[in-house]
Amino acid sequence: MTIHHDKLAYGRLARTSEEMTDNQIEDILKELSSGDEKYILAIDQGTTSTRAIVFDRRGTIVARAQQEFPQIYPKPGWVEHSPQDIMGSTVAVTGEAMVRAGLSAQDISAIGITNQRETTLVWDRKTGKPVYNAIVWQCRRTADYCDALRRDGFAEKIYNKTGLVPDAYFSATKIKWILDNVDGARERAERGELVFGTVDTFVLWQLSKGKIFATDYTNASRTMLFNIHTLRWDEELLRLFDIPASMLPQVYPSSYLFGCTDPRLFGSAIPVCGVVGDQQAALFGQLCTKKGDVKNTYGTGCFLLMNTGDRAVKSQNGLVTTLGATVEGKPCYVLEGSVFVGGAVVQWLRDEMRIISSSDDSETQALKVKDSGGVYVVPAFTGLGAPYWDPSARGTVTGITRGTSREHIVRAALEGIAYEVCDLVQAMEKDAGIKITQLAVDGGACKNDFLMQFQADLLDCTAVRPKVAETTALGAAYLAGLNAGCWSGIEEIKKNFEVERTFTPNMGEGDRINLLNGWRAAVKKATLK
Repeated sequence: MTIHHDKLAYGRLARTSEEMTDNQIEDILKELSSGDEKYILAIDQGTTSTRAIVFDRRGTIVARAQQEFPQIYPKPGWVEHSPQDIMGSTVAVTGEAMVRAGLSAQDISAIGITNQRETTLVWDRKTGKPVYNAIVWQCRRTADYCDALRRDGFAEKIYNKTGLVPDAYFSATKIKWILDNVDGARERAERGELVFGTVDTFVLWQLSKGKIFATDYTNASRTMLFNIHTLRWDEELLRLFDIPASMLPQVYPSSYLFGCTDPRLFGSAIPVCGVVGDQQAALFGQLCTKKGDVKNTYGTGCFLLMNTGDRAVKSQNGLVTTLGATVEGKPCYVLEGSVFVGGAVVQWLRDEMRIISSSDDSETQALKVKDSGGVYVVPAFTGLGAPYWDPSARGTVTGITRGTSREHIVRAALEGIAYEVCDLVQAMEKDAGIKITQLAVDGGACKNDFLMQFQADLLDCTAVRPKVAETTALGAAYLAGLNAGCWSGIEEIKKNFEVERTFTPNMGEGDRINLLNGWRAAVKKATLK
């Protein structure tokens, strides 16, 4: 049903944001949130596709649209995206989702943006034109430089300030690479002509036609330039990476009125009231708002996050400390472990190996055999993330015999995802000093029942899958809707949460130990250590 808001209020909101003060925009938002029906549009700009999802007040999906875009591999270990593909898909799916929902821009109370983190763009401050492709979080081109940082003794300083380890995963070394390798980029940056942003900042800039230059705490905390204790860009780290401070965006809470989209894009201006990195969005979407709550997202990579409240837990086991999304005040702290290749191994089976016809086919093939036949797939296509942090590791398949079939390979690839997550959980249990007994799961690959059951078996804990598996987009929608007045608070949102299925472990301890020992042996071969 299309809702009817005060057209006069929308007419005022349609003016460009530079014509209005923040207080004027907030007053109009109050008018727009006064109706009974409220819709939030979440833009989920991911690594392999962009999605737009319209949610109602019950957290129910009204409509969605998705568009995949190409991955660019200039050299082995290098990964890039076309900025035009990012924005083209973003605008396209946003419009399509509204059309499918039967809504206009005037029916959308707010937009929430969530994004692939760490992916780095640098563009011209005046024209908005990027000087280079987006360097994706998976890209390993700066691995040697990160090794040098560790050798030179900077690891502890970087961790103490940012909660991160020196790794090519994060944004700082990607910015430095662009400034050092694109002709004229460093000189232009020093003159204040270039700006940097993670994908959220780039999308905000483009949707507002350059009116908004901002990010949120969660994305800033993934750059290796942001001090997670002072909540400021760190001058010492900027000097270390030789990055001008003028390139950096303003940093705000995740639930915040960032501004409005340009009215020419969708017919009317739409307030952007939420920005959050994809994994922190999923943590919030799973309503893991209390200390000790844990979720894992099975996306292109796998990302295990634990809410540690107001305490920044220092990891001794290869995890990182980062900032989570909160509605008010100082953001909470989060302990995180990241796997570079998770669900992407299924795409590899489909697109490169061509041994399955679709992602759903992976479960069908895996269930045709009783086990993997001793085969292990370590999907270290771009090195290994937590808890190993080995950029030199490469994908490995071990245990192949004459009797190994396609089904064994497919099953072993899916099991490899679960093994990687198990490594993260065990590291997190050591750091937090607790046994994890329940894991909230989300992301595309969590729809695979075989994978979820195997995960529960390996971890010896329950895996809980929500009815709405799009928790990344849902988290962004909740954060935006809370700021726009669609919900009164967390307690009202919790009434929306429904469990779709709970997976209970049923594997014997001896089998679990044997399987994990085999996995660890396979990882050693992948790391060549």
